[in-house]
Amino acid sequence: MSTIIVHQRNFEPFIDSNAIAQRVQAIAVEINQHYEGKNPLFLAVLNGAFIFAADLLRHIAVQSEISFVKIASYEGTQSSGEIKQLIGFTESLYNRHVIILEDIIDTGLSMLHILEQVNAQHPASVSVATLLLKPASLRVPINVNYTGFEIESRFVLGYGMDYDGIGRNLPHIYAERMS
Repeated sequence: MSTIIVHQRNFEPFIDSNAIAQRVQAIAVEINQHYEGKNPLFLAVLNGAFIFAADLLRHIAVQSEISFVKIASYEGTQSSGEIKQLIGFTESLYNRHVIILEDIIDTGLSMLHILEQVNAQHPASVSVATLLLKPASLRVPINVNYTGFEIESRFVLGYGMDYDGIGRNLPHIYAERMS
């Protein structure tokens, strides 16, 4: 892994693909144990969580389903604080065990918005699984049940996460170089 440049900004290696794969598999083991016989519905948040969701679901052994929701709250490298739902829920969540899959929880505002919409449909249970969590950036309390990595407040890309559309395809996670 070497330093990369995206939109004239320098990004350095942060979490390699092997470490990511190990954490994703460990999260799957926990979910398999907890949801045995419950047929959970995974709700993946697009676009960023698509790789995390795909890799996680490959390790899920319990009967389950997956659906997607797409929201947008980033402009460049900062959360805009304004949440725009682009694609909504298609399945009924009533009395279902729902596991929301997110790539990164930063301020928590997007996740709060999703949780409000999910809980309004009266699911049997709701869990949150995120690959990355920035505890120091949270503006609202969010109960995260499954966390891949807790990271400091740095802008990251790769493994599904992008910087203005670039970098989602990178197998590793890179962090913007600190000056």
